[in-house]
Amino acid sequence: MPLKRFYNPDLPLNELMHDWPETRAVFFRHQMLCVGCLVAPFHTVRDACLEYGLSIDAFYDELTATLTQPLLPRTE
Repeated sequence: MPLKRFYNPDLPLNELMHDWPETRAVFFRHQMLCVGCLVAPFHTVRDACLEYGLSIDAFYDELTATLTQPLLPRTE
């Protein structure tokens, strides 16, 4: 259930951005330094939003809006 995984509150940012690379644009739009950050394997969307003072729900809405294939994560 990949979409359920997308909303997993424990999903590390590096996995989120790997499986759904189009979400990186949201981080850039908010001038967040999460893309490529050494802490990304340990931080979640919640952690990043708290760090940057952003609404978690609104941020998830933006992430979801960028998905081009919401049901299947990319596999390589």
